[in-house]
This record gives sequence, C-alpha cells and structure tokens, in this order.
Amino acid sequence: MKLAYLGPPGTFGEEAALRFAPEAELLPCPSHAAVAAAVDSGMADAGVVAIENSINGSVAETLDILIHETQLTIQAELVLPIVHNLVAAPGTRTEDVAVIYAHPQSIGQSRRFIERCFPKAQVEAALSNAESVQQALRRGSDAAAIATLRAAELYGAEVVARGIQDSDNNVTRFVVIGHGHPADSGRDRTSIAFTFPEDRPGALAAVLNVFAGRGINCTKIESRPTREAFGEYVFLIDFEGHVDEPATAEVLAEVRAICAELKVFGSYPRWR
Repeated sequence: MKLAYLGPPGTFGEEAALRFAPEAELLPCPSHAAVAAAVDSGMADAGVVAIENSINGSVAETLDILIHETQLTIQAELVLPIVHNLVAAPGTRTEDVAVIYAHPQSIGQSRRFIERCFPKAQVEAALSNAESVQQALRRGSDAAAIATLRAAELYGAEVVARGIQDSDNNVTRFVVIGHGHPADSGRDRTSIAFTFPEDRPGALAAVLNVFAGRGINCTKIESRPTREAFGEYVFLIDFEGHVDEPATAEVLAEVRAICAELKVFGSYPRWR
C-alpha cells in the first residue's frame, strides 16, 4: 500500500500515516491538495489529511478539497495528540530569535506561547512543520521553528522549548481518503455536504429535524462558502451511522429532496 501524506518526513501527517498503516510505503506531498491529487491520479492508494483540531477547529483547506476538488471518499479517521516544540539551530540563543517559522495550524495552536515569550518575533507561515525546521536552519541563528521532536532530530535542530501548545488537550483529527466504500462496521460516522436551492427561513432547521425525527445523532455541523456568490454557503454535517443502514439511507433521501445538492464524503469507522 502506498500512502500519501503532508510531508516532508517529520510532520504530524507522517505520524498519523504511520499509525494508520505502519507497513505502508509513504509518499510525502507538499500540501493537502497534493495528497488528494496523488490519490486521484493513482500515484498513491490512499492519503492522510488533517481535518479538525481541538484548538483551531476545522482545517478549511481539507474541507474545501472534499467539497470542490475531488470525488475521493473518507475511508477512516484517527485522532492524534499534538505536542508542539520550539526548535532552532544548535547554539541559538532565545534572545536572538527574530523569526519563527511554523505551519499556520501550529501558529494558531501555540499563539499564547509566542505572544508571551517572543512578542517581537516575526511569525512566518511554512507549508509544514518539517519545512519550518528547514527554513529556520537555512536562515541561521536568529530563527526558530515550531515542529515535532522527530523533525528536530531528522534535520539536526536543537529543542529550545517543549510542549508549547496552548492546551495539553490539543488533538488533531485526521481522515484517510481514497477510493471505494468501506463496509458497515456497526460503529460508523457519515460526513455530508449540502446546499439549498434558495436562502429561506427554516431551511437548515428542516434538515436537522429530519435527523432528529429518525433519532440520528449529528456530531458536527458547520459551513463553508460556496465560492460562487458572497453570502451563499455549503453546509457540512457529521452524523452517526452508515449509508448502508436503512435509517441512514432514508434520512439521506429526505435530505436530498430538501437540498439543491447533496454530497456524501463517506461512511467510515468512528475513532471512538
């Protein structure tokens, strides 16, 4: 099995990929969009992408890929504890740090530490946590990065501070995307996206009432812009159940009748 992930080696994406399939051949990609493209094109059998963080919320890039850019389905999910560390070139003094490189999600998850300890430092976004280490090392002794301990070890950086995330309960939910339709495990989650033919009072409530009427638990609801017009949104719901279950199939049929478009991202075993 060839498994794509947000690379290079040393990212949380790599850790999630290794946890999901320890024996897989890993394919590092420069972005979540590239992960999806690798699976779409057959370069990889499946891909691992971050979709939600307990501090920062949903990963908009991943949601937009699932909504607009691919027909791949979610095959599985896993939740990974996230520990951020400040790393730098060996010998770097904290008082000299003028620039901190990090992935945007890591910046958001470590904001309090940065504001308190490095209020004057310039924060620069990197494509991944591993890339942030490489950028800091290239810049030299006035730069640091937010990264994993594995990334620090791989690229020869020194750990300046450990566990700098804003919460000790920091976790990220990853999903595995691929082709096909996972079988009903008896403990599944289904993710969908939908739009309405027009903006009218009670449209969203009508959809939620369909789930409530069938006794199906919705575990998450949010929205993303349609990209077509300002003020128009795609709504996304995660709920308990599998598309092969009669109750779920009936709910989806009712929801489809209310909506302009309905896209099922997939039914897959719940992490917990």
